[in-house]
Amino acid sequence: MSHILVAGGGIGGLATALAAARHGHRITVLERREEFTELGAGIQLAPNAFHALDRIGVGHAVRSRAVFIDALRLFDGTSDERVTAMPLTGAYRERYGNPYAVVHRTDLYLPLLEACRTAPGVELLTGCHVIGYENDSTGVTALLAGGARLPGDALVGADGIRSAVRAQLVGDGEPRVSGHTIYRSVIPMEQVPHELRSNDVSLWAGPKWHFVHYPISGGRELNLAATRDDGARLPVAGLPVERARVLREFDSMGTVARTLLELGTDWKRWVLCDRDPVDRWVEGRVALLGDAAHPMLQYAAQGACQALEDAVLLGDLVEGAVSVPDDDLPQRLTAYNQLRRARTAKAQRVAREMGRQIYHPAGTAAKERNALLSGLSPEELWEKVDWLHRDRDFTRAG
Repeated sequence: MSHILVAGGGIGGLATALAAARHGHRITVLERREEFTELGAGIQLAPNAFHALDRIGVGHAVRSRAVFIDALRLFDGTSDERVTAMPLTGAYRERYGNPYAVVHRTDLYLPLLEACRTAPGVELLTGCHVIGYENDSTGVTALLAGGARLPGDALVGADGIRSAVRAQLVGDGEPRVSGHTIYRSVIPMEQVPHELRSNDVSLWAGPKWHFVHYPISGGRELNLAATRDDGARLPVAGLPVERARVLREFDSMGTVARTLLELGTDWKRWVLCDRDPVDRWVEGRVALLGDAAHPMLQYAAQGACQALEDAVLLGDLVEGAVSVPDDDLPQRLTAYNQLRRARTAKAQRVAREMGRQIYHPAGTAAKERNALLSGLSPEELWEKVDWLHRDRDFTRAG
């Protein structure tokens, strides 16, 4: 039995623990905070996320908390004109074998955490901040803040976009600041006018801004996320912001979207960051996963989905290492890197381009976007996401 250390107790880290433990490994998850918890609000889960969740045994639990989405709708944010809608029921679910859903982040995180707490071989430790590692042919040692050292057979860095494990392994400095600020609020659904409620993800695209909303928490709340391409250069995460400022940032918003934006309270802001794709995420017995390996902007709604895919494939690849010499683990980690890097790099690039071409164009470019997308049939829209949403082995780029 191999002892695998996981730096980071977020969605990717817990999914990795479940994926590896089900193949007989001993897993220790090292979380820097004093409790296992997940920050944030709404998150979108495409069918590929459910394929992965089913593989690690928590698909049913997440489905029980999810809101299943009927359509992805795109509107011109200044004119209120509906541009297009991708239907997500019926033929879509048959095509991809699973629904498209939205959840509050805790409704994804808690099933993973509860499964880890009862999974044989999984140990969850808090207050353990991994700041580096020592890595040789016989094992790896996680170096913790305060001087503690924890040995293992492999280390998975699932410690986020500012990963200390990545800093040592890749050494590419601070994340790339996108220049986009996102403002988030969650409001009770009872405050939303009945005519504006729907089981859809609605995107209102304006000049250098966009606004997304959808139901979460079993439909009891509405998640609001408004993003401004404002040239922000300093990273910010979860800072409170005055409602008046949010409303000023989106003064060109059309009537319907504005009605919903004005309902928002207790706004918080983040400045979005990502990184350029890299080819190498593995060094000997150390591997990166999720945002530590391939952080991406929100525009393809695939960050958590890709982390879940990583975890499943990594678990599959280390399966045989239970009954083979431990020195085979580095080869299996290298295979994981090779099989995942093209697909995740494409997701990173597509996310950036979606922000530029679909979410934020202005003037003539916006009219061209509307004309192009409004002419596509449901089947043509589905074809554009086939490479992401289909049930497959998670290893091909397209």
